[in-house]
Amino acid sequence: MPATPMPLAVRVIRAEHDALAAMLRTLPLLLDAQRRAHVPPDFAALRAMLFYVDEFPERLHHQKESDLLFPRLRALAPDMRATLDDLDADHAQGERAIRELQHSLLAWEQMGEARREKFEQQLRVYSARYLNHMKREETEVLPRAAQLFSADDWAALDEAFGSHQDPLAPRAGQPVDAAYAALRQRILAALPAPLGWGPALPG
Repeated sequence: MPATPMPLAVRVIRAEHDALAAMLRTLPLLLDAQRRAHVPPDFAALRAMLFYVDEFPERLHHQKESDLLFPRLRALAPDMRATLDDLDADHAQGERAIRELQHSLLAWEQMGEARREKFEQQLRVYSARYLNHMKREETEVLPRAAQLFSADDWAALDEAFGSHQDPLAPRAGQPVDAAYAALRQRILAALPAPLGWGPALPG
């Protein structure tokens, strides 16, 4: 018997998680490699990466989870309410956290190396929280949704999550939105291979 196809919404969520997780894990390694090589940071690329996080994961991805995915699951699985409340709180805090990270980056760029440590510390905290948040969604939320959601539930979620195109997680056969093509190129040019188009980090 053929396996049931994975809903588009789940595929989009996982792909966007994977793209963001790869960037969040790679960025500190890139900054450390640049420091050891005495290479100045590419502030324009760093600004582009933080803009991407604010523009897509924070504003689009999270909003659709909080407005559509979580309420459906909250109604069907009362035992999940505490978990979903925690994840919703993460979403609300995330917008403030990315603004603070953008401010710290600007402070480093304008004020010099004295502000670098604060930015890197905030980046580590932000990344760890975000990675844990995505892990909880994938290990706690999506499996319960797979058990409980109807075909109509998935059809509504598929339509919502399929309506945008994350430039770092494009779906096969669909071009990146032209408005974000330059942003995608800027980020991938700065990130090391295999994630991006830059030189691989030294082993």
